[in-house]
Amino acid sequence: MEDIESIEPKITKLPSEILLKIISQIPLKEAVRTSILSTSWKSLLAPIQVQFDDFDGEKIMGFLLKPCESTPEILKFSLHVDGRENDLVFHAAKGGEKELYLDFSLNKQKKSNFDLVLESNYSNHRNFNFSSIKTLHLISVNRLTKDLVSTLFFNCQVLGTLKLEKCVGLKNVSVKASTSLTGFEMVDCPNLESITLSAPNLKSFAYIGVLPLIQIKGSLSLVDAVLDLRDGFGNKEFDCEDVMNLLEAFKEIESLRISGWLLEWMCAAGVMFGRLPFKFSKLKELCWFDSLMNQTKRDSLACFLNMTPSLEKLFIKIDKDLTPINCPYFHQHYHEPHLWMDYETVRSNASQLDHLKMVEFKGFTSQEDELVLLDLLLNCATPCTLKSMVVISREEQPWQVSKIPRSQLKHTSYGKRRIVVSAPNKDYFFGLTQENNSAIHLRVCY
Repeated sequence: MEDIESIEPKITKLPSEILLKIISQIPLKEAVRTSILSTSWKSLLAPIQVQFDDFDGEKIMGFLLKPCESTPEILKFSLHVDGRENDLVFHAAKGGEKELYLDFSLNKQKKSNFDLVLESNYSNHRNFNFSSIKTLHLISVNRLTKDLVSTLFFNCQVLGTLKLEKCVGLKNVSVKASTSLTGFEMVDCPNLESITLSAPNLKSFAYIGVLPLIQIKGSLSLVDAVLDLRDGFGNKEFDCEDVMNLLEAFKEIESLRISGWLLEWMCAAGVMFGRLPFKFSKLKELCWFDSLMNQTKRDSLACFLNMTPSLEKLFIKIDKDLTPINCPYFHQHYHEPHLWMDYETVRSNASQLDHLKMVEFKGFTSQEDELVLLDLLLNCATPCTLKSMVVISREEQPWQVSKIPRSQLKHTSYGKRRIVVSAPNKDYFFGLTQENNSAIHLRVCY
């Protein structure tokens, strides 16, 4: 059998000085992951043990906020907390690019609900030397560590990016940040009920999880937004007014990624996108994703496109691995004029998309509702502006879509690299031409 040493990546055999130099040049998160490559590599990032006999917040801050050298540092804290059966244990990873990761998932305390309040220090007084952290990533914050996290945030006076992840038990989070915060992300916090975010210069907002009440205040610089609601809706009642207030806070964005079921629910509840007092006048890129495409989802997307007059790129993704979110019955009598009606009515009420340059439909199965959507988009787009329409099958095979007039069908060659599909419009067919995988760029939405 071949010696294990002989099949180790050659990079792990480099001198420690060179390996440390390499680690210092890559993002902190990736640097920590490299510790699984080999025993010799892992030893470079061995955790530094830090132990306290009591919960001394100032001393802990001193360790967390102390500048590290160019090489990443990993610290393992063990803190004795009076009145608790177990000590508080957590990992901290620091990088030379002013990054700090805190992972509290090692704690064995019973999970309990809690609220988290984070406020920036607006005074010029600095309590610690390393208040210049630019990226703060918090994992598995709990009731026992929320005060520690609040103190830490208070002293990160020039924080640019904040991420909260896997905070089980977190119900309400309130963030009042300084002008330096430009990016906020929250992922996989299953008990969350509300987010209140005040950040004057926020440019990027991303949320993945169940739909909570989201209030964004005074963030007029937002450019990019993600509403990935793959986990559906919580236990509280669905409130269209709350969602419309959130969409209005996004009205100046240029890029949006959104779960299809949310638009479907809003339409079913009586929201008329075309009659709202605002439009997404600057939106250039939209990514819509869901577990399937059916008539109600198709029509909801068509309604939403009436609010996007400047749209240039549209990405549609059908992901069979997503859990279907069933729409409840709403006691509403008014909808968009063309919702849930025949295709000709839908088509006649759709707005023109004069700036649409490309469409990419991933997870395409050539079902009727998908074909109707393609036909609708071809009808709405300006022919001289639309440069590319690509459908990607579930087997990851891309096909370029074109229109073939019925009168020219007999003169069109098709075989292994071209197929013809009947379009809803009887005047023409869809010609699907097989693309070269290596020659096409795919944008993946999640």
